[in-house]
Amino acid sequence: MPRRDDPPRSGAPLPSEPAPALGRGPSPAADLGGFFALRTDGQAPENAVPLAELYAGNAAPLAARIARVAARLEAREPRVAASIAQLGLAARLWSLALAVTVVERRLPEEFDPVRLHWDSAGSTPDDLWLAPAPPAPAAPRSHPAAPTRAAARAAHGVGATRAVSRDPSHEEMAAGLFSLVAERHLVPLAAAVRSVTPVSERLLWGNSASALVGSLQQLSAWCEERDRPGDAALARALVDDVLGHRVFRGTGTLSGTEFRRSTCCLYYRAGGGLCGDCVFRGEEGPRPPRAVRSARPG
Repeated sequence: MPRRDDPPRSGAPLPSEPAPALGRGPSPAADLGGFFALRTDGQAPENAVPLAELYAGNAAPLAARIARVAARLEAREPRVAASIAQLGLAARLWSLALAVTVVERRLPEEFDPVRLHWDSAGSTPDDLWLAPAPPAPAAPRSHPAAPTRAAARAAHGVGATRAVSRDPSHEEMAAGLFSLVAERHLVPLAAAVRSVTPVSERLLWGNSASALVGSLQQLSAWCEERDRPGDAALARALVDDVLGHRVFRGTGTLSGTEFRRSTCCLYYRAGGGLCGDCVFRGEEGPRPPRAVRSARPG
């Protein structure tokens, strides 16, 4: 069975320990579990690196994580460990971003690759740390400009209009979520993984889709337990929109919160059995390929 720092699998429970922090300060979703937790307290370990550094070509931490996964799973094929390592980090990123977007109704822009530090030797939730935001540059001192006629009229209520604020649509939220996680994290992460170990890019995008749906399932269950049907509906709508992007087309089929992959994460090749959303599962039950017998260690 996968250990607690393995990626969430479709239908598998997440660890239940309280999350130290989620987003900015305590979150209503802080009890979701380890994959939804983000360290914001204290200093990150010395060997933790900004994800931006990893994406820019520092492959050593990623190679170390892949080697660690290979040793734990006794995986004979490097691509198996590379796939599972990528799936785990993708699950962390989706879980964090989806929960904040849904529960707090905002896009967590603070989850920038520069501020998110990753410890390749850490286990959930101690693998990701959010560094403090850099101080804003001081505004240059200047003499105030003379007010324009329009500004003077507005100051006295003449011709002024009230600013209208609105909540973003779920389509806008989904677009922001895709940009934040898929474009700013998962695209460079896939390139970094493939620079360490050759593995199918389509497989990695299938992993990312599976990780997103796994996050959706856990968040939906949390919403149902706490009578938050609006949040559950928003989460499903966001995930449905995100999976409509070109990079996810053909990676699987989503029905409600159930997902069936069209690719395989290769976990079975390390003797781990089939995942809940595995392409090799038939309607009547698991149907692993014949290669599984010769691929299992021992």
